[in-house]
This record gives sequence, C-alpha cells and structure tokens, in this order.
Amino acid sequence: MNRYLLIFVCLFQTTISIASTEKVKIGFVLSTLQEERYQKDQKYFIEAANKLGFEPVLVSADNNEQIQTAKVENLISQGVKALVIQPVNSEAAGNLVRLAHDDKIPVIAYDRLIKNSDLDFYVTQDSFKVGVLQAEAAVKATGAKGNYVILMGQAGHSVANEITRGVDSVLSKFPSIKVIMRRNHNAWSPQEALATVENALTQSKNNVQAILANNSGMAHGAIQALAEQKLIGKVFVAGADADLASIKDIVAGKQQLEILKDIAPLAKRSAEIAYQLALGKSVKSDALVDNGKLKVPTANTPVYAIDKDNIQTRIFDSGFHERKAVYGN
Repeated sequence: MNRYLLIFVCLFQTTISIASTEKVKIGFVLSTLQEERYQKDQKYFIEAANKLGFEPVLVSADNNEQIQTAKVENLISQGVKALVIQPVNSEAAGNLVRLAHDDKIPVIAYDRLIKNSDLDFYVTQDSFKVGVLQAEAAVKATGAKGNYVILMGQAGHSVANEITRGVDSVLSKFPSIKVIMRRNHNAWSPQEALATVENALTQSKNNVQAILANNSGMAHGAIQALAEQKLIGKVFVAGADADLASIKDIVAGKQQLEILKDIAPLAKRSAEIAYQLALGKSVKSDALVDNGKLKVPTANTPVYAIDKDNIQTRIFDSGFHERKAVYGN
C-alpha cells in the first residue's frame, strides 16, 4: 500500500474511533436548586447517565425565566443532543422548545409541563393526586369542616395548578369547608407563605383548621406562622416533596402530612427517555397530556402520602432519608 495512503487510512480510522467513543451530551435544566429535593434530582439523573453512558450537563435557573433561556442557549451551543427542562414558567417556556427544535434537539419537560409548544415528551409525577391525598387527609382530620388555607406555588406552574386542582376536587364535596385564603407565591417562597398564613390567622382570629401547601418549603413557612400563635399541633398542615425538615416536623408533631413525590424514578426515567430520543429512537408513553397545542407523550411516576405511621417503610426503608438524619441517633 502506498505510504501516504496508509497514513491517511490510519488517520481516518483514528478519527472514527474518537468519534465513536465520544459521549452524547444531554442537558438537565432545573428551575432552581433552592429546595432540598433538587439535589436528589441531580444525583439520580447523574446515576442514570453514568449507567446509560451519556454525559449529563447540569444547570439551574434560580427561578428566573431570563436566566433559564440564557442557560438553554448555552447548552445548545455546547452541542447537547437532548434537553430535559423543568420550566420556570410553564406558559412561557414554549420558546425554549422552539430554540431547541431550531437545532433539531428534542425536549423533555421535567416535572412541569411546557405548554403551547411542540414538546417531545413529558415526565411527571401525578400532581393532581398530590392534591387529592392532601385534601382527603385534611378532611378526615378536621371532620370535613372548618376554615382552610391553600398555599400555591408560583403562578403559571403546571404543578402548582394541578396540585391545587386535586385539592379542590375533594374540598368541593364538603360544603362545611371554607377556603378562606388561597394565594400563589413567587418562587414557591417559604417567606411569602409565612406572610400569607399570618394574614389568614389575623383575619380569621386564629380560626383556621387546615393549611395545604403545594410544597414542603411553604409548609415550613406555615408552621412558623402557627408557632408564633402557639397553634402548633392544633392546625392540620400538609406539604409535598418530603424534604428532611418536613419529615422531622412530622415526627415532632408540628406537621401532619407530606406527599412523597418519589424522585428517583422521575429523574431516572427522564434520563432514559432523553437518551433514547437523542439517539433518534421512539419511546413508549404511559399517557397523552394536552399542552394546549398537542397531545404530549407522557410518563407518570408514583406519589405517596407520608405520615408518622409509615415513615419507616416509605422514608427509611426506601433510603429516601436516613433514620439518623431524622432522629439524630
């Protein structure tokens, strides 16, 4: 073989070898890392990426739409082959899908739906059921009567809307229950939730029987407001995410219910779907969800009600939190 031809063949083979071993990059874009649970989302996504063999590129947006757009643009410039996005605003994030699709990059909505867009896939937990479980437990605890406060997440979030829709679907059946205050809270802020509950307690002269919060952080704000009025244990409090502080509060009797939105299957399933779509493969869905423009293929993951009676099985035995972290021994 001609010496120069041999050199060319060797160089070509080396180039092919390098290309074949280069890992696919997939972007994982969280709305925030403010809540404790999102450290788990990242952890499980990375574990799944390592198992599947792709390179995860992880960013968060500090609950800011402009920051999220800038970070998505940066990921696109890095050559990611798929994007998993938890939108800051479900209504406005359709632009992120358009940006990605301009470069033929599939988009998977994570946890929260991206509305009015050509979204490729949606991986979520049953947020409607979160609200149903909270409301059913509250109804039982309060004897299906009394004044309720609903602490909603940020306006425009599909999860906040779905959890509250689940709550309303139950409470609407009981005319002796009155929702005296419901409010959205920017960035799901515990501080804003604290102020909301303080206002509700002032207006009702402490006549509140239940507080249902869309997440754990806002439940913490509610508990702080109740503590100021010496109402701990006298008002039913429910949250969602099962962060460590909330589980400790349940053990201490400060909070009565948390909804465990099991993060491991959510993060791992999204990683699996993103990788398949990045490779140009089709993925089977569990359901179709209307995002206002099309029926989006959807994968659902389970949620569980957590109270003092099942912490051992649902929280400790599953490894979600360690017993020592809750009890300190």
